[in-house]
Amino acid sequence: MKSLKILPNRLTAAAGLPLGLSVGSGAILGLLILAQAGLLSQIIARGFLGGEKLEALIPQLAWLAGVVLLRAGVTAAGETSARFAAVRVKSAVRQALAEALLAQSPRRPGEERTGELVNTATAGVEALDSYFSQYLPQLALAALIPLLLLAAIFPVDGLTGLVLLVTAPLIPIFMILIGNLSESTTRRQWRVLSQLSAYFLDSLQGLAALKMLNRSADQARNVEIASQRYRQATLSVLRISFLSAFALELIATLSTAVIAVEISLRLLAGRLDFPHALFLLVLAPDFYLPLRTLGARFHAGAAGTTAARRIAELLAEPHAPAPAKPAPAPPLPWTIRFERVSYTYPGRKTPALDKASFTLRPGEQAVLVGESGAGKTTVARLLLGFLRPDSGRIWINDTPLDEISAEEWRSRLAWVPQDAYLFTGTLESNLRLARPEATRAELDAAVEASGLRSAAKDLGTWVGEQGLRLSGGERQRLGIARALLKDAAFLLLDEPVSQVDPELEAALAEALARLSAGHTALTIAHHLTTISRASQVLVLQQGKIVQSGSYQALRSAEGPFRELVAPAEAA
Repeated sequence: MKSLKILPNRLTAAAGLPLGLSVGSGAILGLLILAQAGLLSQIIARGFLGGEKLEALIPQLAWLAGVVLLRAGVTAAGETSARFAAVRVKSAVRQALAEALLAQSPRRPGEERTGELVNTATAGVEALDSYFSQYLPQLALAALIPLLLLAAIFPVDGLTGLVLLVTAPLIPIFMILIGNLSESTTRRQWRVLSQLSAYFLDSLQGLAALKMLNRSADQARNVEIASQRYRQATLSVLRISFLSAFALELIATLSTAVIAVEISLRLLAGRLDFPHALFLLVLAPDFYLPLRTLGARFHAGAAGTTAARRIAELLAEPHAPAPAKPAPAPPLPWTIRFERVSYTYPGRKTPALDKASFTLRPGEQAVLVGESGAGKTTVARLLLGFLRPDSGRIWINDTPLDEISAEEWRSRLAWVPQDAYLFTGTLESNLRLARPEATRAELDAAVEASGLRSAAKDLGTWVGEQGLRLSGGERQRLGIARALLKDAAFLLLDEPVSQVDPELEAALAEALARLSAGHTALTIAHHLTTISRASQVLVLQQGKIVQSGSYQALRSAEGPFRELVAPAEAA
């Protein structure tokens, strides 16, 4: 039951009704087991000891056949209901996991190893299947069916009921003892599998670098070593599984043998009649069967609990809360103002941004410059809503940014990163991420304006995973094409021409100038071509805005900006 407590109630609630039906079918199954044992003992007693003919036994045989068929049907219905419960829970968990990862800042999943996240979202969710479809229903049956059988056995023969009552707890006791050992082993197996998945995916993604550096053979050996660790962890789990199965089978067999001996001795002594003796003997294996089956499925429960614990950790990761009543984005034109904004990344003591203040006026083309680590990327993440300031505020006209709906805000801005992420598919499908309803003419215009036509003959050109078939400059041009297509009110550009040749840089600079016309834009830049075109230059140093003004004014004044651009101007 641990997994039900680990996962949020809203996810496990989907399994409530199907699991209830599965447990209800278990109660009916217990009654059918009693009916089957009673009919079978009466038929054998009448036919073999009473000497009755077959014709006289046909009604009871028909009842017996009906009970057997009904028992099979109830068992199938219970298993189907349990599987349906597992499917509903897995669907809810997958949805919640996707929503949680998408709701978090893109930095947060980026801190995890991709292969480990993939393993949790696939194998981890699938591990819940056995837990909900096998272990949980069997846990209820193991408690319900033996109690029903005991309630019927004690009135018939108190001694046999007492033997069953004394021996039955031995199976759960051994399960708990073995389970404590199994839990730590199963956790280790899951941890090693996650590490192997992450390591293998890292190797695939870095295959080009490994080949270039002639280290692919070494990496293959490292993957083999990780695989051997997983093999050893799996064998440890299997060893415990076989040990527990042997112990449970031995206890159940010995207990059944004790009951058979004491029944047969009393039957020979005339203290127990044959129909009752056979009734009790037939019920003995069915009494222990749910407990033995629970032991066999215990390891499925352990694996599901381990996976649920990791899933719960991901679901519990903090993310920026949505405002209680999101405010609409203020009407254009926008004035964007940073007011003493500070932010410190978790685990660091030095703030990435320290009481930074600046203003972007409507239609202004501002450039943010500074050395690596000065806080430029933090400014971009704050504007995108991926981070929330620790102190200070970002204002859009007179409305705080954190009170505006994130979806509406991001629909009104365009972001061009240094390395645009591209999905497996065509050029057209990647462009339509910016504006799905764009016409073919608008798509062609964006491709032409960004200079992407030389790389892509048509919109059906296959891009490949992460733009594998495109160069760095072509990927960057595709990012610019997305921004051109979106035609947003606010542009946020992160070194948009860093990976193109000088000839194309001039052309893209003209395209960006047309794109920025009439829009507020903030560009993170190092190239003089981009900086010199700006109407305002913001100089960031150690998280603080230390200078601001026009390019010519800052270039002629003493200060950090002059030191930054001096090497480029000399070149």
